[in-house]
Amino acid sequence: MNTDTGHRGRLVPPALVLAQITSLQLGSVVAKGAYDEVGATALAGMRLLFSAIIVCVLVRPRLSAMVGRQWRPTIALGAVFAAMNVAYFQAIEHLPIGVASTIELLGPVTLAVAMSRHWRDVAGALMALAGVLLLASPGAALPVAGLVFGVLAATCRALYVVLNRRVGLLFDDWSGLAVALAVGACLLTPVTAVTHGAAIARHPHLLLTGLLVALLSSLIPYSLDMTALRRIDVRAFGILLAMSPAVGAGVGFLLLDERLTVRQGVAIALVIVAAAWSVGTAGNRAAREPAKPSPRQEPERPHRDVPR
Repeated sequence: MNTDTGHRGRLVPPALVLAQITSLQLGSVVAKGAYDEVGATALAGMRLLFSAIIVCVLVRPRLSAMVGRQWRPTIALGAVFAAMNVAYFQAIEHLPIGVASTIELLGPVTLAVAMSRHWRDVAGALMALAGVLLLASPGAALPVAGLVFGVLAATCRALYVVLNRRVGLLFDDWSGLAVALAVGACLLTPVTAVTHGAAIARHPHLLLTGLLVALLSSLIPYSLDMTALRRIDVRAFGILLAMSPAVGAGVGFLLLDERLTVRQGVAIALVIVAAAWSVGTAGNRAAREPAKPSPRQEPERPHRDVPR
């Protein structure tokens, strides 16, 4: 392989994750701005509903072509979508976005530490974890409800990383993502209709807000996540996700004129170094390890449901 081509290939996953994080942070800003008119559960429901409609229209998944080993993780991912959306949007209703995203990312970063088998992996993951923890504001006491929802979001985020990678490898296209979003929407939309249907009817412009949040916080990020997870493992992805608080701080500085403290600057530096370390060590190992047999050699079902 050409050296320049291999180097550029290693930069693709970090670029995808960075774009995903930026979109997600912007979506959180839009969502939080609408909390005076509608609750977090309503925005979470609209987010999933619009995302599912758009992806299903574009992808048109063939449900009859799906087999059992595809249905199980896809349904599980849909349930995680519903729980993660509610938990995170409830968390940012009680906490600053930076703090909520920091707590949420403890899930995938802890997963990265648990899955590490080499001291370099552990060093990179722990460095990212230290940066994420350092970004959490130690000021006034945080609301218990916000912390509970943040921890729940962190747990769901870790499950999301594992299941999203699994579903992405089970499909040659975006059918798995489309069905998972539809499952999540079917679980959450009735709850939204019962609890906040009247508020949405009184303020129909909130549907446009929900659509924008769906694009920024779900459709774009989930698509980019699945693309990235087809290229890198869960451990590296979890460390790269730790850039999220750093991006949030940057967005706050550029759009809201929020100034960074020295503590936050050090934390951001730790996260960026850990992310770069993760990409570098993963690329070096990939260059040394022999190529593995392609999963396409499996004798069972040699058509579109065979993993890439």
